[in-house]
Amino acid sequence: MRERFIKIPGLIDTHVHFRDPGETHKEDFYTGTSAALAGGVVCVIDMPNNKEPITTLQKLKQKEEVVKQKAVCDYGFYFGTSEENSRHEEIEVLNRVVGLKMYLNLTHGALFVSNLEKIKEHFASWPKNKPLLVHAEEEKVSMVLSLLKQFPRRVHFCHISLKEEIEQIKKAKESGLPITCEVTPHHLFLTEEDEKALGPFGRVNPPLRTSADIDALWKNLDVIDIIVSDHAPHTKEEKLSSLPPPGVPGVETTLSLLLVAVSQGKLSLERLVDLTSTNPAKIFNLSSDHKSWVEVDITESYLIENENLKTKCGWSPFEGKRVTGRVRRVFLRGQKVYEDGKVLVKPSFGKNICQ
Repeated sequence: MRERFIKIPGLIDTHVHFRDPGETHKEDFYTGTSAALAGGVVCVIDMPNNKEPITTLQKLKQKEEVVKQKAVCDYGFYFGTSEENSRHEEIEVLNRVVGLKMYLNLTHGALFVSNLEKIKEHFASWPKNKPLLVHAEEEKVSMVLSLLKQFPRRVHFCHISLKEEIEQIKKAKESGLPITCEVTPHHLFLTEEDEKALGPFGRVNPPLRTSADIDALWKNLDVIDIIVSDHAPHTKEEKLSSLPPPGVPGVETTLSLLLVAVSQGKLSLERLVDLTSTNPAKIFNLSSDHKSWVEVDITESYLIENENLKTKCGWSPFEGKRVTGRVRRVFLRGQKVYEDGKVLVKPSFGKNICQ
């Protein structure tokens, strides 16, 4: 007889945009971390492209003060690159963040580095014991791989989406370069054809790709190190505006979607745990916590519905999709923090993993 409940380690989502501080009409750290718990995620790492980018120690400290009052799951931060902060000499910054995020393609927000000399300075000066993350699409992937021959260090490629990109990364790994990479559920489960149906609600950066690209990602699943949500909420009004911003929410639907892949035989449960818990902890130097775990009812089938989401933006590109496997309970550091749709702890329960 099939087991109804399974217990897996709490997920670690190392790529979220919770918008706090600065754009809390889209999401804040309470609603974002509540959505995380609903998705079985016990720790999130938040990106630095806030309305006022996190590129100075002062901005980082301000963000810490805001977030510590709201989080219901554990969290950490990345520092952001600019063309003015390419020499990383403030030890206090280094000790307060998980890694450095560099945007090498134009994206939503003000963080973008195009000057090659400044890029090289970041590669040379950021400590080698902490990963440098890159938003690098298409030809920028080749540029980063070339730089690594001159500046050998750990680099993590965010949201890889193209067949050519994953094949380049595979070859680079085989040659011994110290790189890791991630993919998102929307790049694994949605195509450019879905974007036509979704309209602005399918607009994301990098964009949704072809079915051939999706097939290449699944074919090279052994090359992929982690799966992250890239949770990037915008309001419905913003998405329906004349200039809809790129980004989709996803932190509370990642696990359900991956469990569908498990039920279809595309992914083993053991590999799911590696991609969402074991590997994120290794790559980002996070301590393992055996007292943080998720209980899932793998027999329950249900529709993803906007009205049941905890994210403040209130919508999902997967709305109406049937999934199997519902998060029933979540334990964080030994305490039950979520059960059957309800967050059981108060804001500020979550801990900053860098303090």
